[in-house]
Amino acid sequence: MSERPFVSILVRAHNDEQFIERTLRAIFAQKTDLKFEVVVCDDASTDRTREIAAKFPVRFFERPAGPYKPGRTCNALVRAAEGNIVVFNNADATPLDEDWLNALVRPLTDGGHEAPRVFAFANQLPRPDAQALVRKDSERAFGDGKVQATWRFFFSLASSATLKRILVETPFDESIQYSEDVEWAWRNSRRSDNPVRIVYCPDAHVEHSHNYTLRELARRFRGEGKADQVIFGDKPSLFRELLGAARETLRDWAYLARRPKDWLAIPSAPVRRLVQRISHWRGMREGET
Repeated sequence: MSERPFVSILVRAHNDEQFIERTLRAIFAQKTDLKFEVVVCDDASTDRTREIAAKFPVRFFERPAGPYKPGRTCNALVRAAEGNIVVFNNADATPLDEDWLNALVRPLTDGGHEAPRVFAFANQLPRPDAQALVRKDSERAFGDGKVQATWRFFFSLASSATLKRILVETPFDESIQYSEDVEWAWRNSRRSDNPVRIVYCPDAHVEHSHNYTLRELARRFRGEGKADQVIFGDKPSLFRELLGAARETLRDWAYLARRPKDWLAIPSAPVRRLVQRISHWRGMREGET
């Protein structure tokens, strides 16, 4: 690195009282030679999130006023960061060991004095209470990285790291409500000049998963569908979505069949996949307008 590595760990939080103490405790327990600061951006929590965070040596940052836009908040946090390396780590993404920070930042520092154009992201393991299909999806998306490598594109900002100067030069899109991380990574990894390399760090472990209700799934996938249409420019296709739901359901059933304790989830698999895919299709149609 051309500068002595100094890391700004940016923690976004909203009503995360059940996670933030464990997350911050794990961050400050890291065994690392890296100097780092922790900046907490609490998005108007109505629980004890801010009170709990104040027990730790963190710096609070108030998000920009007005309706919440993830890209706008991320850009403001980056500008406020004092480090030359920026680590995003959501309040509900809890590091699982004392080497998480070293493992996550390593792709940025292995280049010696030449700072690489890299955006690294961590391995997200499901929580102990994760539902069977949430656990299965997490294992496919992360794990050893072999499955995600076959997909067109995959990236997650929830626990990730890059150089501050890269984010200052090419900020997040502030107009979209979902998938601002995917939009940034896709846009900058495909640049003809100085592209950013997206690197998965399977040894950087955090605990992060959500047991969404069907209503929450529908809202999330509709938002992601709208963003995907903007990012990738694909034409909405209900047939493609239904085919995808059928294929994923078959994978779900194969996964559940090997786990008798999870057999009660078998009937819910097709419902879950249909909700996801139809909501995604609806979002893509909205994205066209």
